[in-house]
Amino acid sequence: MPAPSGISRGTALLAGLAVFAIGGLGYWGFQAAGFEGFSAGIAAQAVLVVIVLGWTGSYLLRVVTGNMTYMEQRRRYRDVYDAATDDALQQRFDALSPAEQEQLLRELGQLEDTADL
Repeated sequence: MPAPSGISRGTALLAGLAVFAIGGLGYWGFQAAGFEGFSAGIAAQAVLVVIVLGWTGSYLLRVVTGNMTYMEQRRRYRDVYDAATDDALQQRFDALSPAEQEQLLRELGQLEDTADL
């Protein structure tokens, strides 16, 4: 099975700290650009709100489209499991004698019983 992908708690914490740092740098950047105290804070906050809304919007889009890391991992796992199970069952079926294959197919309803006709 492939290694899990996505973000860990540590990565999420670092992302949160990065957003916090971007806010501080934005404040100082807006002050350096000539904005006064409150104006620089409001401008930096507006930029952060746009970033967080974009981030949240991209997350919601992945949720709605089913393109989440867990769901993709589950689909891949299920595909590999189904293929392995199908191969194993086919090998066991092929190992049966023709009479046993026929009996099994009748029990499963895959063949009609000719004695009943």
